Amino acid sequence: MALELNHSFTVAATPERTWELLTDLHEVGSCFPGATVTSATEEEFTGTVKVKLGPIAVTYQGEGRFVERDDEAHRAVIEGLGKGLRGLGNASATVTVQLTPDGEGTRADVATAMNITGKPAQFGRGVMQSVSDKLLGQFVDCIEGKLGG
Repeated sequence: MALELNHSFTVAATPERTWELLTDLHEVGSCFPGATVTSATEEEFTGTVKVKLGPIAVTYQGEGRFVERDDEAHRAVIEGLGKGLRGLGNASATVTVQLTPDGEGTRADVATAMNITGKPAQFGRGVMQSVSDKLLGQFVDCIEGKLGG
């Protein structure tokens, strides 16, 4: 199942400070609910993420990397691939992040193109959007905490 997700959020920190945090793959990965970063460099990371979809919990083991990174424009494209443990399917995502100044803070626009196979794909777009919105809310709370906002 292919899925397009678009989210925006605003944090009370400068674009430069927000960019510094969002491009630190270990720090930002630790803000994603259910994620454990096992290794990270400036360009790539590996780890696991556990996601609850309806009655099932899926753990993906995977890796990701920057496909594009423009530090001046505060724009990045990150590609991630995960293999579901216990044969529950695979997931891949391409995430585009664009930061822009917003008053005293920063607006982040996040576009995610996701492809999910196996049992989790049976839950459909509505469940995926709902889970995604909930996870993003928790992610933003963590980012704000790390930025002191």
